[in-house]
Amino acid sequence: MGTNQMVSENVLKIIGLLVLLSIATLVSAADECSAVTTLVSTCSTFITYGSPDPFPGSPCCDAMMNLDLISDSIDSRRYVCRCLMSVITTYNPNGTAIATLPGFCGVSFGFTVDPNTDCNFIV
Repeated sequence: MGTNQMVSENVLKIIGLLVLLSIATLVSAADECSAVTTLVSTCSTFITYGSPDPFPGSPCCDAMMNLDLISDSIDSRRYVCRCLMSVITTYNPNGTAIATLPGFCGVSFGFTVDPNTDCNFIV
């Protein structure tokens, strides 16, 4: 086996590994967004109808507190933000109700939940 062929095979193996790692990252990201969506879905009655009002201790506020726990770093805040923006789009025109949930539950994610928030600038 020649040196060039060995180098080519190693390069292909590295490229294959990088592709697999990229796919694993995307799947992991989708799982996380799924978790955010699931947590927000516990508030679907409030988001859709505006009632019952969430209060600390309710399943909805417990979910908001869990989202706050997930948002423990810049990267995770940005990711949660992106997921929330996706959920807001899904619940349109009632999506703005999602923006009120942190305030009702006494939670701050470290960013403003608003349909116009640019998640890339969250620190």
